[in-house]
Amino acid sequence: MTHHAPRTELSTHSVFNQSPPLTGVNWHDDDVMLREALGRAGAGVHAASLSALGGETGSEAVQELGRLANENPPKFKPFDRFGQRVDEVEFHPAYHDLMALGLEAGVSSAAWKTDKAGHALHAGLLILMGHADSGVCCPMSMTYACVPALRHADWAGDWIKGATSGAYDPAFKPMEAKSGLTLGMAMTEKQGGSDVRANTTRAEPIAGGDEVVLTGHKWFCSAPMSDAFLTLAYEGGDASGDGAAMSCFLVPRWRPDGTRNTIEIQRLKDKLGDRSNASSEIEYKQAWARRVGEPGRGVRTIIEMVNHTRLDCLAGSAGLIRTVSAHAIWHADRRSAFQRRLIDQPLMREVLAELALEAEAALALAFRVAQSFDNAAQNPAEAAFARIATPIAKYWICKRAPYLVYEAMEAHGGAGYVEEHPLPRMFRQSPLNAIWEGSGNVIALDVLRALSRDAAAREALDAELAPLAGLHPAVDARLNALREMMAGGLSEARARRFTELSATLLTAAALQRAGLDPALAAYIGRRIAENAPTLGAGEATIDTEWLVSRARLRS
Repeated sequence: MTHHAPRTELSTHSVFNQSPPLTGVNWHDDDVMLREALGRAGAGVHAASLSALGGETGSEAVQELGRLANENPPKFKPFDRFGQRVDEVEFHPAYHDLMALGLEAGVSSAAWKTDKAGHALHAGLLILMGHADSGVCCPMSMTYACVPALRHADWAGDWIKGATSGAYDPAFKPMEAKSGLTLGMAMTEKQGGSDVRANTTRAEPIAGGDEVVLTGHKWFCSAPMSDAFLTLAYEGGDASGDGAAMSCFLVPRWRPDGTRNTIEIQRLKDKLGDRSNASSEIEYKQAWARRVGEPGRGVRTIIEMVNHTRLDCLAGSAGLIRTVSAHAIWHADRRSAFQRRLIDQPLMREVLAELALEAEAALALAFRVAQSFDNAAQNPAEAAFARIATPIAKYWICKRAPYLVYEAMEAHGGAGYVEEHPLPRMFRQSPLNAIWEGSGNVIALDVLRALSRDAAAREALDAELAPLAGLHPAVDARLNALREMMAGGLSEARARRFTELSATLLTAAALQRAGLDPALAAYIGRRIAENAPTLGAGEATIDTEWLVSRARLRS
């Protein structure tokens, strides 16, 4: 596509004082916040691959692919022209280009191919890919997250090999004929949602062993053109279902004999955001599947996938907050009003400094959690920290995102509200991670369960927060409040309160651990000692110059 410079001299006026699109940057090399967060988590050794993807996603060409993929959403093709059932989804070429870019860069596979900060590397690649389009990150995230669950099956080696190949093969054909695989999951049903124990899908054995056929439905099946799906179903018990146990199964799009599996797509979801990605409702009609993990241990098996997708939810939202903070500062540096640049106006600078603070804080916490995933195998305390910090960080970072995207839109004025700008797309995307993989109440209750059942998780949380003691009276008060809540027994009604207090303190601890003293002081002042409901409305003195400078891309 040939691009020409736009006309600025029109017949009635000259066009000036407009900020240019944020393109032609390297979202890794030019972002000191992200680079340092990756370095602290040990992923600096992967700078070359991160830089390569950062340059691609910051380019005008890839930004255009993101626009096209969202303006031309997927289409459901239930039948071919002869009336034969095919259950396929048709995507715009831009979607396939983005999928190839991300998978070949290692978004799904890199974590499983290195022994050096693999999950931090994955989080960084996911954030960089999100700068181009968040929708394609969904199938990449699920493909990454399926690997630890599939390791419970000794027969799944070829599936793992395909999922970690780093290749994108969109052809609809059996696994044996493909150069790369994508994997998805289908857990929830109409009557239960997050309460998967209410599921009704049944598995019937095929001549013994771990092969079954499934009958039932799934209310959400994201990326239905994936090559296979992890799913939950009941097996065993009597004819009425009494005594049945829930197990985890892998359901491929093709049966072992090379025929299409009977997975019928009912419709695609008309979602608020995530428009480039297809999400569907499906029915299993005697669909062939194979058990993953032990019979009756389905939730425990698939939760390994869920924990990794929760890491992606919080990292993705941290990346979105970082993206919009950069957009807002880019615009304010280049736009003037009332004879001054926006960035030089004190009130706007306060708002932008707090937006930058939120980005710094979200990245610090997200990569601290990613680091704990990397350390978990060798360090039981880090594994315990990952168990408690993942839901806490997921709850907090994902809930902050929609408000912060809105503030970035407001910093642009009307130009940030029209669909030609990428911010409206980001705003529609922003609630998704808070809803996916456990919405707020589900996550908060998971935090309570972890605290009540896992002494090591309680100890890990206390140890992580201990260095904060004595920093500020408000911090000490919040630490004491947490300890009193844990000592007195936590009720469900206070689950959100506990999670939010924990999240703000964990964020402060991450900033302290990172040595970001101006950000730590600002966070304690504006988010712990005070809690003004909007950006720029606090009283604590903050170093606006330092915060804004950190968030400004060094292009």
